[in-house]
Amino acid sequence: MAFDILNTVVLIALLGLVSLAYSVRVILRGRVQFDRINRQGGSVLLSKSLMEMAYWSLQPVARLLVYLHITPNQLSWASLVFGGIAGTALAYGYFGFAALFATYSSFLDSLDGMVARLMGQASDAGEVLDAAVDRYVEFFFVSGLVIYYRDVPVLQVMALLTLLGSFMVSYSTSKAEALHLDPPPGIMRRPERSFYLILGAALSPFPIPWLQGYGPAPMVVAMTVVAILANISAIERFYTIAHAARERELLHQEQESLPAEGELLSGNEAFAVPRDLGSR
Repeated sequence: MAFDILNTVVLIALLGLVSLAYSVRVILRGRVQFDRINRQGGSVLLSKSLMEMAYWSLQPVARLLVYLHITPNQLSWASLVFGGIAGTALAYGYFGFAALFATYSSFLDSLDGMVARLMGQASDAGEVLDAAVDRYVEFFFVSGLVIYYRDVPVLQVMALLTLLGSFMVSYSTSKAEALHLDPPPGIMRRPERSFYLILGAALSPFPIPWLQGYGPAPMVVAMTVVAILANISAIERFYTIAHAARERELLHQEQESLPAEGELLSGNEAFAVPRDLGSR
């Protein structure tokens, strides 16, 4: 237990240092702006300013990795390894340790894209690897919870619902892109899911007596919130995508049903001139 709490303290100290440094930066020079964050935007569950802080803090690390000739693919594979370690730690009940390594995995997931852009190595193949690693890392994390809660069926089902909602939200974005539609905005995108699940794991080493019968309370709360909101968000997203696809189909049908330009200009009636006008 003491070892697990130590990992949580290390994580909190790390985030505290980042928050302090960014606060000084905002006071002296104002908020930073990133095109990637502007396109993605924040939400009611994860503010844009918090995302900007995380992205800003990783910029020097990305430049250092470029200097060391660390490739984006190497970072992706490292993210996968750390994600696997986090999931294994959760299965054995080491929540603080899992939170720390899940944070490392998330940072590496962000850094691979930064390094790729700095090196000019961004590619579709890299995007495929990054997307696959993201899914596996999420699977490792939630699977660790499924194993840990194997003796508590209600929480095991909740963990499975968390996994389902996470994958369906991500799949809705992929489906929209495959249909050449704008991915609908919504809550519980991957940064939000990662933030709340890691936060729940980080706070879990600190016991809450009135909820001990259900396991670490913060993890239970975080998992329940993600399970419910992610599945609601997925349903809303798929409804929005289906509605947009139907509207596009109807628009195409209307355009196909309109007479062609040549047909509008053909025929004697189209060029008929009233006799009274012709006599003037």
